[in-house]
Amino acid sequence: MPSPHDNPTTRIVAGESNKPKAGRGLKVGIAVGLALLIGAGAAVASAVARNNEAPAAAGTSPAAELRLGYFGNVTHAPALVGVSKGLIAKELGATKLSTQVFNAGPAAIEALNAGAIDATYIGPNPAINSFVKSNGESIRIIAGAAAGGAQLVVKPGIKTAAELKGKTLASPQLGGTQDVALRAWLLKQGYKTSTDGSGDVNINPTENAQTLKLFQDGKIDGAWVPEPWASRLVLQAGAKVLVDEKELWAKGEFVTTVLIVNKKFAAEHPETVTALLKGHVAAVDWLNTAPAAEKASVINAALKDSAGKPLAADVIARSLQNITFTTDPLAATYKKLLQDGVDAGTTKAADLNGIFDLRALNEITGTKTSAAGLGQD
Repeated sequence: MPSPHDNPTTRIVAGESNKPKAGRGLKVGIAVGLALLIGAGAAVASAVARNNEAPAAAGTSPAAELRLGYFGNVTHAPALVGVSKGLIAKELGATKLSTQVFNAGPAAIEALNAGAIDATYIGPNPAINSFVKSNGESIRIIAGAAAGGAQLVVKPGIKTAAELKGKTLASPQLGGTQDVALRAWLLKQGYKTSTDGSGDVNINPTENAQTLKLFQDGKIDGAWVPEPWASRLVLQAGAKVLVDEKELWAKGEFVTTVLIVNKKFAAEHPETVTALLKGHVAAVDWLNTAPAAEKASVINAALKDSAGKPLAADVIARSLQNITFTTDPLAATYKKLLQDGVDAGTTKAADLNGIFDLRALNEITGTKTSAAGLGQD
């Protein structure tokens, strides 16, 4: 695969080829995912150590290039809009913007810690996991992007949690935000799961596009996924909603997407980070003020560019009804998010103090977005 430096837009998109088959193929995928998750701690520590060994910059200056990651999901609409409408590039000025599209958070974190990208839109749990594994040296959360928009959808015949025993469910990637939410919820229902895919309920981390096909083929019984995949499964594959994640949170508010930056990059190029944030704020403002039809059209065009094809009108309409676009990362929810990761077996107990740096965001918006005692605001 070419380096992100070779082309202004480098895409890593969930494809329709190489679809996993039930049984051995899925178990191999789980084993690979588990190996990646286990190895992530060493990879993060190694990457952070290498970064810390580099000589400190004599001063700060705008970066020559900003390499930005995001997903081809409606929950990443601030990135889709910010990139496609040129809002981020406009604020970056002479700094070149390169983008890379990922399927799920752990892969984006791996790229960030390896120095392949400088910032990324991502779910909160992979961000937490990276922060914990690096002892706070890898990343900083600098803004929220989206809240809501994740559901557990299942075959119509499954009407209660009690009917999930022995069933097979999918999540986007082991250790990702929806994967953690699924495992933590199942534990509260009295089920045991394992990161190797075994347990009372089998969990197969699978790329979203493949999850849709596997569900249509009857090879999985459901999935905990973000938008637009929950809506696609419901409207195009006949799934029903068993759990809307908003039902599990106070006031129905839970964070789906945040904007994070490599800590070293932020220290060396604060002007570039501020410019990125200005473009991000502009994108969120546009999403919250644009007419519904125009908003759907712009997001759909960006999805076609990043993921290969647009969404059906009913899918994007249902997706947008489930999501709130906000620059608030909902910091008060992170202790629960961390505990969910501990319960799920994908992270360890830790102190999250320092994970947020919301100072630039608050200067740009002129409001006080709280870090809830977990960083600077």
